[in-house]
Amino acid sequence: MLAAIYTSVGELVGEGAEKISFPVIAERAGINPTTLYRRWGDVNALLEEVAVAVLTRDGESVPDTGSLEQDLTEWADVIARDITRPERVRYLRAMVSARVEIVSICPVTERRREQASEIVRRAGERGEATPTVPQILDHIIAPLYYHVVFALDADPAYARRLVHDVLAMVR
Repeated sequence: MLAAIYTSVGELVGEGAEKISFPVIAERAGINPTTLYRRWGDVNALLEEVAVAVLTRDGESVPDTGSLEQDLTEWADVIARDITRPERVRYLRAMVSARVEIVSICPVTERRREQASEIVRRAGERGEATPTVPQILDHIIAPLYYHVVFALDADPAYARRLVHDVLAMVR
């Protein structure tokens, strides 16, 4: 059932639907709209959950090359390539448009924080000088997502420049 709901939302977002509502999602998913209302309360909550599921995959591991620079570069490259795929761009923009108020926790950010923490931890164990996790999030991850949301270039070369800039902070 959850897969059918996520697929329905994905199709609607992909079609550029002006109005995404529980009745429309339910019809496509072959379920009763009350199921959606009970679980998510409103469409924005469902849109965010679907976007988070699409933009961060369970079990997604971070590179472990033995070098902070290479780990960050590969990780940023994977993220840049992933979030610039057309279907990911649609989900990301849908998630952003679903936000109507400031939130204290964003599941996408939390997942990226966990990944950055793992990279920093490993590098620290190897004795490498490391940036802080907030530096990584603010100067690598946030600009990548910002560029995608506002249709600016976010290719791997841009991601590598961001990594270079962050590493310059600790040298």
